Amino acid sequence: MTRTTAAAALCAAALLALTACSSTDTTDTSADKPKATATAKASASAKPAKPAGITAKQAAAKLADATGVTTLGNPTDNTSFCSEKAAGKKPHKNDCRQLITTDTVSVYEFPTSDVARYWVKTMKKTGDWRQVNRFALAWTARDQSLTSDERRAELVKALEKATAAES
Repeated sequence: MTRTTAAAALCAAALLALTACSSTDTTDTSADKPKATATAKASASAKPAKPAGITAKQAAAKLADATGVTTLGNPTDNTSFCSEKAAGKKPHKNDCRQLITTDTVSVYEFPTSDVARYWVKTMKKTGDWRQVNRFALAWTARDQSLTSDERRAELVKALEKATAAES
């Protein structure tokens, strides 16, 4: 894959991710959207607490370590691709907390498992997305299509183990 093709693929993935965040999406039914709890509604105006546990950046490092490599390949913070707030816009309830894109996998961190589930369900149409608790792993950017099914399963299992204490 050439750099131009890789850049185009990354831009396409970014546009799709931003579309998933868009508050103007009218195709989703309310049943598909994460349900807000009374506590969440009451604290909606307050600054959301950062969840206990690892970040997407830490998860990517743990995944590399668990699979016997130093890095998953060019880890890049692309949070602005999945967060209206990080992109300088009005925050959206389905914003990601962090996105680390590597040559092997993209690691999305969400505030809750409900938001992660929503993203995986919505974005599965664009490629291979898998949910692990409040995280999603995706293989839709860069050279991620070259990641074998066996390696993908290994990454999912490693993230399940890394986040087991959060459940």
